[in-house]
Amino acid sequence: MAVSVASIPSPSVNVIEIGPFALRAYGLLIALGVLAAVWIARRRWALRGGNPDDVSRVAVVAVPAGLIGSRIYHVLTDWRFDEGWAEPFKIWEGGLGIPGGMAAGLLVGIWVVNRNGWDRGAFVDCVVPGLALAQAIGRWGNWFNQELFGRPSDLPWALEIDADHTPAAYPDSTTFHPTFLYESLWNFALTIALIRIDQSGLVRKGSLVAVYVVGYLTGRLWIEAIRIDKATEILGVRINIWMSLTGIVIGGGWLVWRGLRPVQVSVTDDSHERSAPARQPDNKIT
Repeated sequence: MAVSVASIPSPSVNVIEIGPFALRAYGLLIALGVLAAVWIARRRWALRGGNPDDVSRVAVVAVPAGLIGSRIYHVLTDWRFDEGWAEPFKIWEGGLGIPGGMAAGLLVGIWVVNRNGWDRGAFVDCVVPGLALAQAIGRWGNWFNQELFGRPSDLPWALEIDADHTPAAYPDSTTFHPTFLYESLWNFALTIALIRIDQSGLVRKGSLVAVYVVGYLTGRLWIEAIRIDKATEILGVRINIWMSLTGIVIGGGWLVWRGLRPVQVSVTDDSHERSAPARQPDNKIT
């Protein structure tokens, strides 16, 4: 039995009422995450000489595609046939897989960019940090829903879970690892890291997405390992762990193959030393 002296309380409700309107906190936080992602991408694209409205045009198409992709990913990886054939279409009941949503949104966004003849590599680099930021904000929806938490814990930052949401396998536990908080903090840090890496010019134009894939899935890998919610397993391992490992290998391979810029080597002769000028980042960013 996990007993925590200090802990994080869970919200008593997951609906925010504003006058006659009732907003689900989960949906509201996802919307705020999208708005934050669009805001940062507009600023970054404008600093590269692009029209910030281009980002909004892409978002109008990419965001719905991302929602559809996230639902498809959930259905393919977590849906059980005994739940009934109507279950995959009940988006309002939850069940969104982030990897599928990000992949679908990026692919559709790239399609729009190509159709308009914009610089695809530069555009993707502008958008990628916002993806991590959106995830950092959206994950707080799990806090309101009291879902997707980790194993029982008595750490000072353990999360209090109501009896109605306590898993049957842990009837005597009241506090658990706040995986929503772990992933949120990880993604906030990843947002900053992506911006810094882009500023440094360490990766080639268009390759920042590979850094994002490796960074996000590395965090998801260890967070997934402590989650206790039901999930499809392959060989006794949660499917999202397998997917994370696959994505890390693919993203890391891309970086090694063509994503990293070549290291500039100093050249020395008998009379003086000359250093090859360091290649500057493609554009100023924020």
